[in-house]
Amino acid sequence: MHEEADHRVPVLIVGGSLVGLSMSLFLGRHGVRHTLVERHAGTSIHPRGRGNNVRTMELFRVAGIEPGIKTAASLLADNHGILQTPTLVGDAGEWLFKHIDPGGGLAKFSPTAWCLCSQNDLEPVLLDGARELGGDLRYSHELESFEQDPEGVTAVVRDRATEARYTVRADYLVAADGPRSPARRRLGIGQTGPGDLFHNVSVTFRSKLLADVVGDRRFICCYLTDPEADGALLPVDNKENWVFHAPWHPERGETLEHFTAERCERHIRRATGVPDLDVEITGKASWHAAERVAERYAKGRVFLAGDSAHEMSPTGAFGSNTGIQDAHNLAWKLAAVLGGWAGPALLETYDTERRPVALATSARASARSVEHSHPGFSPAPGMGGGGRQSGILNIVLGYRYPDGAVVGTDPAEPVVPESVRLTGQPGSRGPHMWLRRPGERPDRLSTLDLYERSMVLLSDARSTAGWHDAARRIADRDSGRLEAYRIGTGPDAELTYDADHGAEAADWAQVHGTTADGAVLVRPDGFVAWRAEGAVADPEATLRDVLTTVLRRG
Repeated sequence: MHEEADHRVPVLIVGGSLVGLSMSLFLGRHGVRHTLVERHAGTSIHPRGRGNNVRTMELFRVAGIEPGIKTAASLLADNHGILQTPTLVGDAGEWLFKHIDPGGGLAKFSPTAWCLCSQNDLEPVLLDGARELGGDLRYSHELESFEQDPEGVTAVVRDRATEARYTVRADYLVAADGPRSPARRRLGIGQTGPGDLFHNVSVTFRSKLLADVVGDRRFICCYLTDPEADGALLPVDNKENWVFHAPWHPERGETLEHFTAERCERHIRRATGVPDLDVEITGKASWHAAERVAERYAKGRVFLAGDSAHEMSPTGAFGSNTGIQDAHNLAWKLAAVLGGWAGPALLETYDTERRPVALATSARASARSVEHSHPGFSPAPGMGGGGRQSGILNIVLGYRYPDGAVVGTDPAEPVVPESVRLTGQPGSRGPHMWLRRPGERPDRLSTLDLYERSMVLLSDARSTAGWHDAARRIADRDSGRLEAYRIGTGPDAELTYDADHGAEAADWAQVHGTTADGAVLVRPDGFVAWRAEGAVADPEATLRDVLTTVLRRG
């Protein structure tokens, strides 16, 4: 059947929401041809999924679209924190947290920061970026079926505009087709976890007077706790466009049709505490908070990503961020295998690395919903215990891969540590340092800007241990994707410290947990693959063995 396929492509992506579009963008950055099919006619029109955490923004920074996202997010650039209050009238209530980065401490960990950009604003930026890189993105096209064999996947796609059907032959299929993933069901992959947590109806509305009631409280979200009309209020433009999440109880027989415009208007007025508030309902959509993780992330040549692989409570905005980071992890591995510089077994590490992250993160998301008393959520006894957490940076930035495409890790280590320790341990995201190229005065660059399309070896510019020359010989002889940089001072330094920004005392080796005669190997996704603390007798043989292990060659 595949010999007569209408269309051939290395990767077929099913689903064109945040995760599918990110997958297209990341594959495009690697130069991997792909086709994306999405059953809907265009990008999201509903303002949801707005919290893009710092790790996600690091990925978008390297992919070149961070400026576009910040422009799209400009209306909410000054919104911070979560407020919990009985109504918006008066001074009652408390801030669950008022600033996401109090004191600016995040700057020592990352070159970027959190960004509040709603899905309907973010998806067009991703779409433009993916298409500029040559992505073949097809809206109103729906996957009807697929079959796989040892050499690839053959899919049947229907053009919903014309009802025409055609076949696509791909080396690999990535299913980013949502929580009710038809692809996951076809593969027979089950799910673990407690399941449904709570249900909400997301109501978009206009109100010109609400901005005066809110005043200068520039929140990301406000939990309104009137027991007769609780819910969550989110600004869209801080002026007249808003979103209200109203609890929905289908277990009591409620349907979406019960949420009439009149009912929603009454609910919003009661919740805000303003009986005569002007409210014009402009739309509504149901959503379901759940905690589920697929029992496996791949079967044969088909991979799950995003909501098809995991569902999480929205508190903390972990879900879409975890999905985008799934895509980033999988994209470089697909590129390496398709490009011939890694063995097919590298793709097995996608499940090994990403599934434990989803299990740990989804549990933290549910716990945070308990801590925040999310409207509509009645947790089971014992869920979430342990009191309020002080922060989430260890979850969003400090998670690690104790097992996978890494060497020198302890598989018994927890995936999410109690604190953020980004000091070059194998399996963790590489440390951030500001650097410059000698003899030039361009904008400074972060160490994280070095990692995208190849493995990268860092060593000291004054070292005689031979790591740099070994890496160059391996790259030349193997035609592999390996770059090498000498950091420090002196004539051999390709990268030096950014003295203009207080980094003159920095030492790359100390920051990366090694010595001046050591070396650090970093993967294209910015995670440390391996670290040598000092010199070895045969650096080329050592490095070659590590690369063979990490990339599953031979």
